[in-house]
Amino acid sequence: MTASIETDVAIIGAGPVGLFAVFECGMLRMRCVVVDALDAIGGQCTALYPEKPIFDIPAHPAIDAQDLVAQLERQAAPFTPIYLLGRRVETLREQEGEFTLTTSQGDTLRVKAVVIAAGAGAFGPNRPPLAGLAGYEASGAVRYMVARREDFRGRRVVIAGGGDSAVDWALSLKEVAARVTVVHRRPKFRAAPESVARLEQAAARGEVEMAIPYQLHGLEGDGTRLSAVVVATLKGETRAIPADHLLPFYGLSMELGPIAQWGLGLDRHHITVTPATCETTIPGVYAIGDIATYPGKLKLILQGFSEAAMAAHAIHPRVFPGEALHFEYSTTKGVPGTAAAE
Repeated sequence: MTASIETDVAIIGAGPVGLFAVFECGMLRMRCVVVDALDAIGGQCTALYPEKPIFDIPAHPAIDAQDLVAQLERQAAPFTPIYLLGRRVETLREQEGEFTLTTSQGDTLRVKAVVIAAGAGAFGPNRPPLAGLAGYEASGAVRYMVARREDFRGRRVVIAGGGDSAVDWALSLKEVAARVTVVHRRPKFRAAPESVARLEQAAARGEVEMAIPYQLHGLEGDGTRLSAVVVATLKGETRAIPADHLLPFYGLSMELGPIAQWGLGLDRHHITVTPATCETTIPGVYAIGDIATYPGKLKLILQGFSEAAMAAHAIHPRVFPGEALHFEYSTTKGVPGTAAAE
């Protein structure tokens, strides 16, 4: 079903930073439509590590990614954003200070400003080149994310990779899986040193099996149900590891998609912005979160939240030209539609 929407701000990307931008715009009386290529809000937090704890959110010593997304959605809810999910923005056209956007589903959006909060762009997993992979992907025997740890309770799990995702999920799934085997081509991991130390301790206790130095070589099973993962050394020596699930964590392939064709100032797949406003080289188009770059930029959700606030304040004069912005703290003005604002 296509939509024709006229509102104040279009936010491209429904990850944590995009969701917080809805709140910041809403506090300044600006309405938002949010577009995301994924079928659910939350971006990578939802798609890749919903149950993984995040440790650098202020006032939360630890919070699961899915809980963070749920709280951000709740925070944005009083401003009734329109969510257009499972589609991506294809075209951007500016005319007389306003913008018309179209999506892959044929939607038309007319807005006064655009905020790009697309993380690193559209993403997908880097798949291992294994025969018969598609059939095992379709059955869920091969997965590139962990939505629920309980799905792996009592199962034999092979995890391939040497980064943070591989190490973190090996440590987490060993608590519920019948067996966890980590496959990596070399002894050195590219993960946080503390996590690597914990993995090595778990391996020493027999809680995790380490298949090193090996790399993925093949899959055994009936085409949908997995029975073993075949691994091989660089010399060609092979072994079969009994398995019900394979989790290859080889990172993501990122692409900006149509955004790259909009004439924005790109720097290595990132969008250069003015630090004080987060405005791009196109007046009225802003970029926040991981996709934005400027001197001193830190790729933290925390910094993305700050950029959402700066962009919202920079957008206000476009939505309400000639109107002075008398900024009030949320502690004094409250949130519209809540008891604190009455």
